[in-house]
Amino acid sequence: MSERKQPPQEQAHQPGAEYKMDPKPEYIRTSYRGVDKLKDKVAIITGGDSGIGRAVAVHYAREGADCTIVHLEEDTDARETQSLIEAEGRRCLVLKGDVGDPRFCDEIVDKTLAEFGKLNIVVHNSAEQHAWDDITDIPPDQLQRTFQTNVFSHFYLTKAALPHMHEGDSIICTSSINAFKGNPSLIDYTATKGAIQGLVRSLAKPLAEKGIRINAVAPGPVWTPLIPASFPAEKVESFGGQVPMDRAGQPSEMGPAYVYLACEESSYMSGQTLHLNGGVVLNT
Repeated sequence: MSERKQPPQEQAHQPGAEYKMDPKPEYIRTSYRGVDKLKDKVAIITGGDSGIGRAVAVHYAREGADCTIVHLEEDTDARETQSLIEAEGRRCLVLKGDVGDPRFCDEIVDKTLAEFGKLNIVVHNSAEQHAWDDITDIPPDQLQRTFQTNVFSHFYLTKAALPHMHEGDSIICTSSINAFKGNPSLIDYTATKGAIQGLVRSLAKPLAEKGIRINAVAPGPVWTPLIPASFPAEKVESFGGQVPMDRAGQPSEMGPAYVYLACEESSYMSGQTLHLNGGVVLNT
């Protein structure tokens, strides 16, 4: 049996609630010092209420950005993230809805522009995953739902946002280690992450002509609400033991990568993926 990494726990509904987790994920390190890398930028972050999305939002706020955070139904987590952003001296717009709905994606952009007057960064971070032991067990409606949340949302929100983005702006997608190594128990989820990789690579050239960059982050196992909401308690207990570092990553270890991809330091990078996975060598 794998060594225990965190207390066994489960949550009944996705995408899960951060305030119910034990221990709570770390969203930013006390040692992280913002230096205005995103001063007065405006970012949309889907799945911004908790987990990696919360970490991105708080890092962006500490670097000087105002944020629109988008969530499905996790009101308690969203309010907490809003408070964290405002504590950094930045503004936060909270929007609740289904990113798999193209009309809601249009609304996200419209309300962001109405609130802040511009849009510079789009972070696609919303996702759902469901464990299946056999492809023949995956119901068609669940397959459709997973692709709506994880892939179609990228098309809908990118299409809505691009007419309002300009040279120097950035789109960042959350991929996964599973897109590169496969995962036999997360077949449809893994397929969506592979589709995201294809989208990033396909958009890099046409967006470069507009001076807009698109990149991805491919996390390994990270301690977020999606984990206890996806797996049985005994698997959650050993979560993170499958990588060389023998632990799950924290959202705080992901946030700085999203800062890098959004700021001027990565101005010569597009169509690429950063692998934050606890030491797994993928050779891709």
